[in-house]
This record gives sequence, C-alpha cells and structure tokens, in this order.
Amino acid sequence: MPTGQGTLMTANEAASVTGVPLRQVHRIIDDGLLGGAVRRRHNARLLARGALVGLKLAHETADVLTRESRRAVVATLIRRPRQPVIRAAAVVVDARPAVKAVRLGLDQLAKARRIVSTAPDILGGTPVFKGTRISVHEISDMLANGDNPAAIVKAYPQLDRDRVRLASIYALAYPRRGRPRAKTGWQLRQPKVSETIAFDVAERA
Repeated sequence: MPTGQGTLMTANEAASVTGVPLRQVHRIIDDGLLGGAVRRRHNARLLARGALVGLKLAHETADVLTRESRRAVVATLIRRPRQPVIRAAAVVVDARPAVKAVRLGLDQLAKARRIVSTAPDILGGTPVFKGTRISVHEISDMLANGDNPAAIVKAYPQLDRDRVRLASIYALAYPRRGRPRAKTGWQLRQPKVSETIAFDVAERA
C-alpha cells in the first residue's frame, strides 16, 4: 500500500512530489540535510511530509548555499513550516514558490493514486487504470520512450491525456516491483513522435 496516505513518504514519492531527481533525494538524505525528518522502516528510508519543502530547497540552493547553510534552511522550515522567508548567511531564501510547488505535487500524486487500482485477478495485481486492464507502468514506459500522448490516447481510447500524464507521476512514486521486465519491440526502437506518412500506390498494369 503506498505510504503517501500517511505522514511519511518514500524517497520515490518525495521525488515525484518535489521534482527532485531520485538520486539527489538520496544524496540530500546521505548528507544529513534533512536531520530528524528521515526515518527508517523495513530497510527503507522515509521522509516526514513536512520536510518536502526543505528537500526541494536543499536541492535548489545547492549552488548558492554551503551545506551548513542549507541544513539551517531545512531545519528552520521543519520547525516553522509556515515561515515564508528564511535568512541563511547573506542569502535570503523565499520558500513560497517551493511551498506552492510541493502542494501541487501532493495534489497530483493524490490524483494519480485515485485513477489506479490493483487486484490479484487483474494482471496478477499489476497497477492498472481503474475500469481497465491497461498497465499504468506500460503507459509510463511509452511516454519515457518518446511516444506522443495523443497517439497513446488514440491507441487506448479508454484513456485521456490527463490519465496518460498521471501515469508517469504514479510510476515514479511507485516503481515496478521485482526485476525489470524484458523490453518489448516498441521499447527498443528510437524515441520519436507520432507522424503520418503518405504512400503513393502505383496501379499495376
């Protein structure tokens, strides 16, 4: 069951919500910038939801603040999450854009969860779009491969562009379990947008 319903979030969920690359999420945790906002459970590192704005700012200020200044900014945000402006050394950090972005990210992740269902008798419990047998991760893979969302909707009329877009958000927050599946033919081709090609058919004598 996704942890996003509670007060703790996985690193993948945090990456999906904040837009911080997953590798950078782990690096920020490893650097100790999030302090006590990180918990361990079943060998997984979980982040307090209240630390998401701090995580985003720790990433965005990496080139302008020292590690200690970034740690101070995050600590202030965790203690006083409603403080709009934080002063770190000679730099003033406006947290409001990050707060807005995280709120939007949380809203989008919640929306993505609502359109997905899992059941043992449907594709062995694979996450699918509600009311269909279409794998959410397969659609996300198609987008990552460069497929045009309009072409995906045309191929899967049960979907619309918004559900296709949300597939990527869900797949980042909740990646496939187990070993990666072997790539199919469409995954091996070079990414390209859909296009219409006209063929001239010559009449045979």
